[in-house]
Amino acid sequence: MADFRHETSRLILRDWQDDDWPDFWQNTNTQAVMRWLGGVCNEEKRAGARARLESYRTEFGHTFWVVERKEDGAILGFCGLKRCNQAGGPIGMMEVGWRLREDAWGKGYAKEAAAASLDLAFSEFAAEEVVALTVEGNTPSWGLMTRFGMRRRKDLDFANAEFDPETGLIIVYSIDRDAWFSSDA
Repeated sequence: MADFRHETSRLILRDWQDDDWPDFWQNTNTQAVMRWLGGVCNEEKRAGARARLESYRTEFGHTFWVVERKEDGAILGFCGLKRCNQAGGPIGMMEVGWRLREDAWGKGYAKEAAAASLDLAFSEFAAEEVVALTVEGNTPSWGLMTRFGMRRRKDLDFANAEFDPETGLIIVYSIDRDAWFSSDA
């Protein structure tokens, strides 16, 4: 399997390298970034996340890729595609997801990386529909989903208190191939 690399105007989405991980965790494993993602990860959770991301690439040919800023090579976080595997969720559906470090917020990087990932889902990985997961309180995340033309799928929402103990609910948005290619995103 060839190394994955996809460029946008400001970003590079690419496969993980061993030396990416320390910088990724230093800049994304913070209270602010992890607020809606189950909290700051200990060493065991970090190792599990790394193993999962690497296994997605091996098993499916895609994962949540490194997001690297072209301008300076900074690792901003991750964005990409995986198969939904959350207990109770829409298991096996193509999922787009992103996590960026705090100093990268509000600059359009998440939108740029997620739009590229959605393009790839439909053009390279034969997805018919793609879901995105978040929690009700994470308004920046589901706000981006709605700006992409994704629609709320209450029928796919599922119980999971790991990410938002207050509601105990993961909310799901989705978009299909036709809607994506006819959107303005």
